[in-house]
Amino acid sequence: MKLTKIATIGALAISLAGLSACNNMMPQKNAPAKAPTHSQTMQEMNVVQVAQSNAEFSLLVEAVQAAGLAGMLSEPNANYTIFAPTNDAFMQLLNETGMSKAQLFSNKPLLTKILGYHVINGSMPIYAKDVKPGNVTMVSKDTLTVTSNGKLRDEMGRTATLLKTDLAATNGVVHVIDKVLLPK
Repeated sequence: MKLTKIATIGALAISLAGLSACNNMMPQKNAPAKAPTHSQTMQEMNVVQVAQSNAEFSLLVEAVQAAGLAGMLSEPNANYTIFAPTNDAFMQLLNETGMSKAQLFSNKPLLTKILGYHVINGSMPIYAKDVKPGNVTMVSKDTLTVTSNGKLRDEMGRTATLLKTDLAATNGVVHVIDKVLLPK
């Protein structure tokens, strides 16, 4: 059984070999990410700028800024894989939890943990073609499960669907999802 698990997540294990230590979750004192210019193509933007360039991610961008993670996620030498929830996904989370946006965004430890549960920092970004069923350790140190039908199952048993994949950035790749993932 152990060999089966290893084989199932082998492709991800190689990509995750460079997973950074917990200090990746700590906000860094870098300058905030510079908003993209209209002349930039997506391949010239970092993962934060990709999110900033799409109105469907305005709540995600606001959350990243509230958590103080924009500088870290703008790191040019990183290899992030980001599961980016849409604004509708954030609204669904607020309805599900009964929290207001202000309550969630002002709780920096909780917000940082939730956002870290959407990020993989590996030796290379993980594109859709490389995703295999199995467990993945996220930057938050929590486990996300990729199901056999290609959905993401969080530690609370909720599933998210990939709406769009492989939005390439200079420091990673962004995959659009329809739920905010929740660690335990």
